Amino acid sequence: MKKRFMDFMSGRYGTDELSKFMLAVCLVLLVINIFTGVQGVYLIALVLLGVCYFRMFSRNYVKRSEENRKYLDTVWKIKNWFLKKKNRIIQSKDFHIYKCPSCGQKIRIPRGKGKICITCPKCRNQFEKKS
Repeated sequence: MKKRFMDFMSGRYGTDELSKFMLAVCLVLLVINIFTGVQGVYLIALVLLGVCYFRMFSRNYVKRSEENRKYLDTVWKIKNWFLKKKNRIIQSKDFHIYKCPSCGQKIRIPRGKGKICITCPKCRNQFEKKS
């Protein structure tokens, strides 16, 4: 049986991160359907499951890997945005972060130094701010 399944899956795309995500969303939608009984949620879950199986059994490696790459890029952008916000909150305890008025470069200045003259490392513009 295992040999038959391996022969069947040879040359097919299989699972990737996007397929795993789609299966997880499908499972969540099915659980929601159990508690709410809304038929639309059930239909969406079935369609999503069908698309997921289509991707797994597909022989078109190029398209499936391109879809997965776009998904991973999107997930990375979202994670990166949250990491930037988290780092900004952590650093805000010890530093002020100002933008240069001429070029927009972010400059990190330690708190508690009073009014200081800041020189932008990118464009060498000088401006005064309270730290």
